[in-house]
Amino acid sequence: MYRSHDCGSLRASDVNKEVTLAGWVQKSRDKGFMVWVDLRDRYGVTQLIFDEERTDKALLERAQKLGREFVIQVKGTVIERESKNAKMSTGDVEILVKELTILSESKTPPFTIEDNTDGGEELRMKYRYLDIRRNPVRENLIFRSKVAMEVRNFLAGKDFIEVETPVLIKSTPEGARDFVVPSRMNEGQFYALPQSPQTFKQLLMVGGMDKYFQIVKCFRDEDLRADRQPEFTQIDCEMSFVEQEDVLNIFEDMTRHLLKKVKNIDVADFPRMTYEDAMKKYGNDKPDIRFGMEFGELDAFAFAKAS
Repeated sequence: MYRSHDCGSLRASDVNKEVTLAGWVQKSRDKGFMVWVDLRDRYGVTQLIFDEERTDKALLERAQKLGREFVIQVKGTVIERESKNAKMSTGDVEILVKELTILSESKTPPFTIEDNTDGGEELRMKYRYLDIRRNPVRENLIFRSKVAMEVRNFLAGKDFIEVETPVLIKSTPEGARDFVVPSRMNEGQFYALPQSPQTFKQLLMVGGMDKYFQIVKCFRDEDLRADRQPEFTQIDCEMSFVEQEDVLNIFEDMTRHLLKKVKNIDVADFPRMTYEDAMKKYGNDKPDIRFGMEFGELDAFAFAKAS
């Protein structure tokens, strides 16, 4: 292993331990006689220290040449920091480095790898692998992973089975155009990418699978919308021998489960609204009720004025 600990795990209780860390150089501060380096991985940041009194001269000189996003491995001793940083989970300690190995050098990144970066969206998309190193992007990926795991845990506990359905299929008439994939083996013919797994979940129900789900990609060649892009993911489910109330209860329970497990938020009963009420009050079948802004009935005033 390249490391004995990750960069977010060391605490005051680890003082005097000999450790090995590996990660990316977040930033370096060179005072001439002393160098501090913030070493980062997906778990956190640990400060490294090199100084003239306790560090070999050649090692100190190598530390002074470290640049941002260099990938390094260090071995050293955990010591207590003189100036603690309460904003860091590892802020009570630092590593007095004894060995330094540069695993990969890096050119200066085109934008800073910080929460509030100086890089615009277009630049960050061009260098997406660098953008992923920033906390907001990494946390979003971890959050998405947790949600997917909890969806699977909940539905498995309700006797659902996950079935992977084909991606290369026959074109089906739905709301948008299909994306098509040419077939080399069948010249002049094409596969379509599924707009949704609807056809297959119906086959599964007819086949007696009873309860099915998958977290699945859908592909629709249509104009972009605020909540839609050509490739998106949905939680696809189907149940046999159930009524409307059964479906509502399952997915209300799943939503409660996700909010509790992922965000530690408790939710009681969900308010329900009929389609007729939604259209009458908001003119939309999926209204955002956070803002109120219900339609007002003016018929009585209009009729009175006309008469």
